[in-house]
Amino acid sequence: MVKFTEILILLLCSVPTQVLCLSSCNFPAIFNFGDSNSDTGGLSAAFGQAPYPHGETFFHAPAGRFSDGRLVIDFFAEALDLPYLSAFLDSIGSNFSHGANFATAGSTIRPQNTTMAQSGYSPISLDVQGVQFSDFHSRSQIIRQKGTHFSEQSSSRVYINMALSCHRLKVLFFCTGNIFGQLLPKEEDFSQALYTFDIGQNDLTAGYKLNMSTEQVKAYVPDLLSQLSNVVKKIYAKGGRSFWIHNTGPVGCLPYVMDRFFITAAQIDKYGCANPFNEVAKYFNLQLKETVAQLRKELPLAAITYVDVYFVKYSLIGHAKKLGFENPFLACCGHGGKYNYNRFIKCGSKKVVNGKEVVIAQSCKDPSVRVSWDGTHFTEAANKWIFDQIVNGSFSDPPIPLSLACNRVNH
Repeated sequence: MVKFTEILILLLCSVPTQVLCLSSCNFPAIFNFGDSNSDTGGLSAAFGQAPYPHGETFFHAPAGRFSDGRLVIDFFAEALDLPYLSAFLDSIGSNFSHGANFATAGSTIRPQNTTMAQSGYSPISLDVQGVQFSDFHSRSQIIRQKGTHFSEQSSSRVYINMALSCHRLKVLFFCTGNIFGQLLPKEEDFSQALYTFDIGQNDLTAGYKLNMSTEQVKAYVPDLLSQLSNVVKKIYAKGGRSFWIHNTGPVGCLPYVMDRFFITAAQIDKYGCANPFNEVAKYFNLQLKETVAQLRKELPLAAITYVDVYFVKYSLIGHAKKLGFENPFLACCGHGGKYNYNRFIKCGSKKVVNGKEVVIAQSCKDPSVRVSWDGTHFTEAANKWIFDQIVNGSFSDPPIPLSLACNRVNH
């Protein structure tokens, strides 16, 4: 006779979204695509390090991140017991054995017809990031294979000199193994990895910078999502199966948007954000969710999680004081103005005073009580709060936590 507990288990497992019935994932790597919300050093590697006080809270030095400390992607790595992601573009001290980060600050989904100097947008758009991933996927395995035959490919003189150097330095790891192979992922890691996306915010503001109307910006959203969809499909074709895709945040709540564009009092919502910009973001997110639904149909082996970070970030800004934060529109690191933000004097900017170089855009006394770090990006404290809300799947579709995101759930 079947016991009541067995019947209960069967009933629970008949519900697709029940976490109890899903197996835990063991992600060996993370491959991330995005903009400054998840850039761990890409833009800094290409165009110069984000200056101090960026990184001051956690890393105690510039660390390629546009924040005082860790980003949401860093908390992902910690939660999955993986190292922080090295930027693909960073050739100094990088370790890609557990994934790579292709995001760069200022990135957009589709390429911009302006230079970085003109608009501030990175030339490393999502299609470029996709090409970089494809190249990394193939070349990493070639290098892993070649590394094991180094002695056969090297001249005897070079090999002997290396051996003598190794003997003197007694660096066993570098001398007895394939150092390049050790720093690159295994072939099977690509199919078992988690692929994360957080991009699109800059595409929306790009239109406004070109004096487009809200309707004109909305008109090119389908093209944005088509291009994002193509990158996901190409990764799937390379073996990627687990995708974690963030929608875009409330851009109308960012101090730099409030400062940069003309916004009337009638356009300000109950939390103090610019409503037209948020309406565009919500339109993008609605279309993104539909795009994800279509991808699930076209990629039957993929587990795709859509995460509503818009709602989480908007809630944080709207209830900042109740959550222990101060004015969410006041940048911690900046220089003057209503929001302590000046696009010409950004965080860490210096000038010569009486023959001495001094920082004129310094950080606030306590970043842990601020939401906005520099008028564009979040503080580590805000990033941690955001991570804590989304990691358990409360704002995901399907509603499964990060640790179970390799599971395909029927809708």
